Amino acid sequence: IQAKYIRLVSIDSVSDNSSVFASAAEIRLTGYKPGEEPVVNPFTDVPEGIFYYEPVLWANEKGITTGATATTFNPNGNCQRAQVVTFLWRAAGSPEPTTTENPFDDVKEGDFFYKAVLWANEKNITNGLDADTFGPFELCNRAQVVTFLWRSQGSTASTADVAFTDVEDGLFYSTAVAWAVEHNITNGISATEFGVDGICNRAQVVTFLYRTLG
Repeated sequence: IQAKYIRLVSIDSVSDNSSVFASAAEIRLTGYKPGEEPVVNPFTDVPEGIFYYEPVLWANEKGITTGATATTFNPNGNCQRAQVVTFLWRAAGSPEPTTTENPFDDVKEGDFFYKAVLWANEKNITNGLDADTFGPFELCNRAQVVTFLWRSQGSTASTADVAFTDVEDGLFYSTAVAWAVEHNITNGISATEFGVDGICNRAQVVTFLYRTLG
């Protein structure tokens, strides 16, 4: 079967071999390249056809993030600052930070996000909440996530003309929002609002990453 993403089917759930074949043939063609192995979807809470289906399988395949369990992804789980910078760091290939100096009291060696935070701070993707505090367990909103993505891609200028009432010129996320809209990474929650304070969940963050890098 020439497809990259394929749904895992239990033989116990069908009655005959023809049904097995028909069920297994429910596939996603997008993203397939000849010679690639099909990627099985292990997550019962990531149905085919949902907007984050391919982003989740891509993120799992690339080792950017796994599921909450072996069979669930928890797409609606809110993302923390530590998780978002870790996703970005893994998507960049998990590079070693060039500095071992850790300015943050709440980031300890051995934490899963330790190297990711040092890398993100070093690359000016994000700093701490203050000079001594990173706030790894603080939840990330839409403005912060698109800003992290924008900075990770070089903080390029944007020619997009956005007219969101909650995005004023000169804010730290103003250009990042325009860049995200220009590159079809995300639009607003309505025609007039970007939803800067809306908390991003796991499905949204991996979808933004996929649209940026996938």
